[in-house]
Amino acid sequence: MDHSPGFLKLVNELRPRVRELTVEQARERLAQNPKAILLDVREDNEWTKGHAEQAVHLGKGVLERDIEHMVPDRDTEIIMYCGGGYRSVLTADVAMRMGYRNVSSLVGGYKGLVQAGWPMRVEGG
Repeated sequence: MDHSPGFLKLVNELRPRVRELTVEQARERLAQNPKAILLDVREDNEWTKGHAEQAVHLGKGVLERDIEHMVPDRDTEIIMYCGGGYRSVLTADVAMRMGYRNVSSLVGGYKGLVQAGWPMRVEGG
């Protein structure tokens, strides 16, 4: 996907403040911490077409409204992913500004998970 210059500028401004994990690092973190959450922040239609097997969904559009209900403990480890690793930088930054202390963005997002052979699931399938 071609990202607009303003979007890329915003993501690149936030990147230094957001911890980013590779797929392999995310795999290690999830194995070491069974309470960690792999959070898919893509749109509903993206989620239903396929997502990481153990992921939970909270779309970027409702994240600020619903994250405190889904993850009340602000110390919970959360690894966020989107389609390619851009929107998850934005959502990780928002979560940190809301007081979440252990948030990461997955480099490469859903595309990176698929390339790495991560177990996937399709809703209704």
